Amino acid sequence: MADVRVVVVDDQLDAADMLAAALELDGYQVQTATSGERALSLIEQFRPHMVLLDVAMPGMDGHELTRELRQRYGDAMVLIAISGSDPDDARVSQTFDSVDHYFRKPVDLAALRRLLSL
Repeated sequence: MADVRVVVVDDQLDAADMLAAALELDGYQVQTATSGERALSLIEQFRPHMVLLDVAMPGMDGHELTRELRQRYGDAMVLIAISGSDPDDARVSQTFDSVDHYFRKPVDLAALRRLLSL
């Protein structure tokens, strides 16, 4: 897994760092971003295989980031949404429909590991 690159995007630095640390322990190369705008720049340079992104962020939220990533890269990277918001919320639901997978916060690390091992 040392060759698998992952970007974690969450406006809450502690949440991003916790998820990144867990993935690094599993052997992934991980970078974090705390905004959608920063994530776009980082993704352009780092070229991750997958992006885990928070849905509710100030500025460019997860829905806008997902739309931009799909326009730029198509299906070249796996997009996984993470949200603590109500999945019936229209914005959250639209984002969940646009990504490959999604998790509710707090992220079930065992379930995430199972997904990533596929």
